[in-house]
Amino acid sequence: MVVVDRNWRCARGEIDLVARDGDCLVFCEVKTRRTSRFGSAVEAVDGRKAVRLRTLAAAWLQAHDDRAPRVRIDVIGILRPHRGPARLSHLVGVGA
Repeated sequence: MVVVDRNWRCARGEIDLVARDGDCLVFCEVKTRRTSRFGSAVEAVDGRKAVRLRTLAAAWLQAHDDRAPRVRIDVIGILRPHRGPARLSHLVGVGA
């Protein structure tokens, strides 16, 4: 993937990452946690957040006049414990 935009903001909120994956434009929500005590980072993206991400993706497309043949929404979860390596989870197409 190639990053096209990051931390894009509008009145409705923010998109963490916009990237191209071939002919697909990918809108990514990135969540980071130090511990999974209250659930994983990707679990923080519920149905309401997914709807909001679709709304933000539409706003980005309108603002950039981009007519990508395919669009998807991904969630990237990062667990960064105080000790040891970070662990990354990438959920593809969660907002479909």
